[in-house]
Order: sequence, then C-alpha cells, then structure tokens
Amino acid sequence: MANILIVEDEKGINELISRTLKTTGHNSFQVYTGMEALAVYNSQNLDLVLLDINLPDTNGFMLAERLKSTPVIYVTARDEIRDRIKGLTGGAEDYIIKPFDMEELLARVEVVLRRSQKAANLINIADVQINIGKRVVTKGKREINLTSQEYELLKSLAINRNIALSREKLLDIAWGMDYYGDCRTVDVHIRRLRKKLELENHIKTVFKYGYRLEI
Repeated sequence: MANILIVEDEKGINELISRTLKTTGHNSFQVYTGMEALAVYNSQNLDLVLLDINLPDTNGFMLAERLKSTPVIYVTARDEIRDRIKGLTGGAEDYIIKPFDMEELLARVEVVLRRSQKAANLINIADVQINIGKRVVTKGKREINLTSQEYELLKSLAINRNIALSREKLLDIAWGMDYYGDCRTVDVHIRRLRKKLELENHIKTVFKYGYRLEI
C-alpha cells in the first residue's frame, strides 16, 4: 500500500482516481489546488503524486519543483510534445494524457512504485510510515524513536493489518516462540505505541482476545 496524492481540480476525475486506487489497497489524499497540495506534502509521507498541470492557482510544472522528494506522474489534457518533453525532462516519472484508461493508470502507478521500491518496503497508517527495510518509523516528517520490541510489535500488526491477532499470537510473532512472559506485556506495549504514534483510532482492542490494526 502506498500514500498517493491526487492533485486534480476536476472533482469527478479526482474522485474516480481515488476510488480506483483504493480498490488496489492504496491510500489517497485528494486536493484540488496547488496550495492544498503543498499542505499535504508538508504533513504526510507520500510515495507518489498524480499531478494535473492546469490548476486554478498555479501551474503543475511550477508546483512539481516544490515536490522534488516525491515521484510525480503528470495526468493532464495537455498533449503537446513540448509539454511532454518539459514534464519528463523536468524529473517526472511519467506523463499520462486525458482521457485515459484506469487500468493503464494503475499499471503505470505500480511501475513507478516498484521503481522507487516503495510498494514492498513501506507500510502507511494515517500519517505514520513504517519502512520495513530500514526499520524506521516516521510520523509526518518526524522520525519516532521506538524500542526494538515496540517496533517488532508494530511491524507484526502492520503486516497483518485488518486482521485480529490474539495476545498469544502477538507474543509468538513479536517476542518469539521462546518467550514465556505474561500476555499483559502486549497490553503495555500497545499503550506505548498508541501514545507515541497517536494511533488510538487505528489500533483496536478486540474484546477478550487481542488487537487489530485497522487501515
């Protein structure tokens, strides 16, 4: 799952792209202006930006200059060769002309995500991002310090997201089969994760059973 920002002022197209991305498990942020795009960019960990060029308050080419740390795919009605060249030589990963087929859009999105190695190594929950490869957890733009055990518990919940896991199962996964501690250890670490990451609305308690991370 990736965090994808949709910058598109046509609400119908914006909504259609968002719904399509969600069917494949991606999380989308929908904005309609350049100013809104910058606000999301500065507060969220984004894996990809789908960017229209003709926006009500700015030019997409100019906006892309301020989104340099995130891959960009232009999605636009501007089909002149000079615009395509400008977009691609300016650093964009791809350039898609409207009208387009949603299956093609999804295919191109997945290519870019694979290229940047985001799809396999990153898990996003709200504004929290878990980089499995680097063992780094960030909230917004800020790295969060977790103990080794807190990280292993969070990773276990994230990999099994939307699945209820018993306390005993979490002990086996995050602490190891040889751990003989009390199940209340899980509860203590869950409280710490909720507080540190502000994920009270996502780490759900399953009554008399365990926990589930909802995304």
